[in-house]
Amino acid sequence: MKNLWNDADAAKLNNDSLKLRVYSSRLLGQDPDLVLHGGGNTSVKGTDTNLLGDQTEVLYVKGSGWDLATIEAPGFAPVKQETLERLAQLDELSDTNMVSMQRAAMTNPAAPNPSVEAIMHAIIPFKFVDHTHADSVVTVTNTEGGVDKIKEIYGDRVVIIPYVMPGFILAQTVRDITKGIDWSAVEGMILLNHGIFSFHDDAKVSYERMINLVQEAEDYIEAKGASQLNTSQAGKIDHLTLARLRESVSHKAGRAMIARLDNSSHACGFSRLDNVASIATRGPMTPDHVIRTKRIPLIVDTGSTAELDAYEADYRRYFDDNEDGSHTCLDPAPRWAVWPGQGLIGFGKSVKDAQIVADINQHTLRCIQQAEALGGWKALPADKIFEVEYWELEQAKLKKGASEASLAGKVAIVTGAASGIGRACVDAFVAQGACVVGLDVNPDITDALKGPTAKGIVCDVTDNNALQSAVEETVATFGGIDCVVLNAGMFPPSSHIEDMDLTIWEKTLTLNLTSPMLLVKHCAPYLKHGIDANIVFIASKNVRAPGPGASAYSTSKAGLTQLARVAALEFAPDGIRVNTLHPDAVFDTGIWTDEILQSRADSYGLTVDEYKTNNLLKTQISSTNVADMAAALACPLFAKTTGAQISIDGGNIRVI
Repeated sequence: MKNLWNDADAAKLNNDSLKLRVYSSRLLGQDPDLVLHGGGNTSVKGTDTNLLGDQTEVLYVKGSGWDLATIEAPGFAPVKQETLERLAQLDELSDTNMVSMQRAAMTNPAAPNPSVEAIMHAIIPFKFVDHTHADSVVTVTNTEGGVDKIKEIYGDRVVIIPYVMPGFILAQTVRDITKGIDWSAVEGMILLNHGIFSFHDDAKVSYERMINLVQEAEDYIEAKGASQLNTSQAGKIDHLTLARLRESVSHKAGRAMIARLDNSSHACGFSRLDNVASIATRGPMTPDHVIRTKRIPLIVDTGSTAELDAYEADYRRYFDDNEDGSHTCLDPAPRWAVWPGQGLIGFGKSVKDAQIVADINQHTLRCIQQAEALGGWKALPADKIFEVEYWELEQAKLKKGASEASLAGKVAIVTGAASGIGRACVDAFVAQGACVVGLDVNPDITDALKGPTAKGIVCDVTDNNALQSAVEETVATFGGIDCVVLNAGMFPPSSHIEDMDLTIWEKTLTLNLTSPMLLVKHCAPYLKHGIDANIVFIASKNVRAPGPGASAYSTSKAGLTQLARVAALEFAPDGIRVNTLHPDAVFDTGIWTDEILQSRADSYGLTVDEYKTNNLLKTQISSTNVADMAAALACPLFAKTTGAQISIDGGNIRVI
């Protein structure tokens, strides 16, 4: 643990309680060994003054949807302290009613929903209350004899709370156990299999207590010789098996899923443990994680569909054994997998979700190995995990049926992605929820596409080896390939056939025709395991209505169109759709230099402005227009369409 408190920074907050609460919450949230992805919660007791000057004693408690690492003052929900204290005295209170009552007791209706732990924060008689899911503390409690180990570490300086369901039941349990205790004699509270609380009337003291208490647990693990983790170097990635796993998990989930492979030395080392199938399937390190990870991972052997079928059958037995008739079964797909020799895989409906699972896995593998070394890894039984996974508050979310983008969870490759139609395609696909890898020879592509859902790879698409590497990198990054947009191309200077430069001719055919064939060839094995897999060829109006002086371009695009037609025939048995777009006069692309534009206008006896709108609708066609159609072709709207030739030209009279 590192004490990040800075007296000079804190002094700038002028002893403002809420500002200090924000400050110390962020310090806690910065350490993933304390807080992961929205976990943990903090609070401060104070007063709220409304526009009429009325003051109310409130609990400012972390609101739903906020992360401690980045929380701001608006992220704390102000709830009337008196209401929370009265709720704490009830004998029964459903969590749904608790949420409603807490919401009704807020002094700011625009604030987020208060944490489900708000009542517990309210009854702890200190101004500042901090709660984390510290790895080391959870590790110690998740061992055989965990309670005795906690007592050995802390003695009587902490209150020990046996595991109960979060929410009102936990608040009720804390109320009963702490009734009549001398709060001044304790520094914190350990929630077995859950986490740790610290508290004090001073923000700094409460924060430092958290750091010190967690450090003691870390020191205990170190002293017992339990801190060593198994490590192993990653081998060559089995990309095709990864794609097959993603496909099977997606089908079980009923939607496209992203797969994040973690082949770090710790992940590979964990995956190679002789007893990994036993220890990895005993349950999560804390029940809070089950919403993200499900109770147990898939243990991969061959990556066959039979393994996923067995996982599904086991999940449905788990559901049947624990449900009381009031629950709706969630999808039976795993959210993580142990892949011996390859590492760990996190699955999610988005990159963010998959990465959260991967991050949790990194902490889980450490917790499991350390707990094993302390005497045996012991997670909560299945029925306790079920309570959280099928919590009434989580079940309520299912009924809302939140909509999502049409390409959510899909993975696409776009060539020529640094500018023009290619870049517009990247933006269109990302806007629809897809993850996109953009290929371009322009080195700026890596900076232009840098983010969780868009990755730029410098790639000469005429280089066969470079294409293969780019395809494998795409699979390694997102788990598979669902769509390929073949856009990269060139429009050489106007030249009549008798004046044709052979070098220009060959270069044009290589880039416009051969390179798309090579990319399709390399993507094909993965597209066969894609989700509603499809290919979009970007051809040209010139296929149907060529013009003089454009033989190299027109011929290459005509060949590309014929390639697409053959591909539609060949890939249909695998469920892969292939469609072609024929744009015309898309002047916001790199191939349309002023020189070329003037030359083409002159060849038709038109001004440049007339040439730009030389179609029946008298409209200009933009890269975005083409990209939107490419994204639409990848969407379910066109799930029954293959072999189509679609013009995007404003109505070219020669084509019609």
